[in-house]
Amino acid sequence: MNLPALRSHNAALVLDLLRTAGAAGISRLELAERTGLTPQAVSKITARLRADGLAAEAGRRASTGGKPRTVLRLVPEAGHAVGLHLDRDELTAVLCDLTGAVVAERRAPLDLGAGADAVVKGAAGEVEALLGGVSPLGVGVALPGPLDHTLGVLHRVTGFPEWDGFALRDALAGRLGLPVVVDKDTNAAALGVAVGAGSGSGPVGGGSFAYLHLGTGLGAGLVIGGTVHRGTRTGAGEFGHQVIQLDGPLCECGNRGCIEVLCLDAVGRGTLDEAARVLGAGAANLVGLLDIDLVLLGGRTVAAHEEVFVRGVGTVLGERARREGGGTVVPVGIAPGGARGVAEGAAQLLLAPLFGRGDG
Repeated sequence: MNLPALRSHNAALVLDLLRTAGAAGISRLELAERTGLTPQAVSKITARLRADGLAAEAGRRASTGGKPRTVLRLVPEAGHAVGLHLDRDELTAVLCDLTGAVVAERRAPLDLGAGADAVVKGAAGEVEALLGGVSPLGVGVALPGPLDHTLGVLHRVTGFPEWDGFALRDALAGRLGLPVVVDKDTNAAALGVAVGAGSGSGPVGGGSFAYLHLGTGLGAGLVIGGTVHRGTRTGAGEFGHQVIQLDGPLCECGNRGCIEVLCLDAVGRGTLDEAARVLGAGAANLVGLLDIDLVLLGGRTVAAHEEVFVRGVGTVLGERARREGGGTVVPVGIAPGGARGVAEGAAQLLLAPLFGRGDG
């Protein structure tokens, strides 16, 4: 048995319960009951957490018998993480405390085609300006894929093939002197939703959902059984490049008739209902393949026309359910987090593993 790993796992269980308890706190007895750990083990863990400044007393609570119980709470300001969203034309950086709450934010124009040196220099400068003397756990970076999440190496980012093979994680870590984790924007946003970034609870518990992001491009983040599904080669979720029209318009990926190019073309023409139905066709494919419980929509294009896209995607999924029978229609909603949802999710690449809620 790996005792250090077990201790870390048990500490993560306790930390997560402290996080979800909020300012009201939770007693050691409740921690033992909910984790299945012995009271002695909980006492040792909470003593270490208090010594490290991660937990503090939150008062006393009346007991059903005996003396009042001391309750403990998480100390949100005891640690921070940076979430960095590199979109094709804009940078968003957030500084989050241990609960995922945003305590500082910066935005700046970005040209992802300006070259690696310029992008890394600009991103590092924004992170340094954001920190203001705070020493964070690290930086989570989210940007369009495809990429290798494990190695932090980019592949042929759609529209920017010159990034192929660039080790973004190492380049940014070297410049900042901080740990860096890199993932696709859609995966980061989905992780943020799954762990309930800033709120303490996800919207679907341990269920399965697809986060569909329509902005400067189109992609998906998949959460299966409460965990972000990246695939063996961390390439899952390239949703926008499934071909649904063989003789369709040429996509920047080299194929014809991808959902992304069809969706963006419709948006460009102002035919939003058509764009929503195209997105719905892709969502229906995911529902059929993965039997997911929920479809969540995000991205700047969706944010500007939420009602149109929720209605359009929902209509297509409803038609699919009626054709198949059974009467179960997968619900469609807007992902929480708004314009900074991807950046907040990127911060969770560092925070979630502390609470046993993700592998970063």
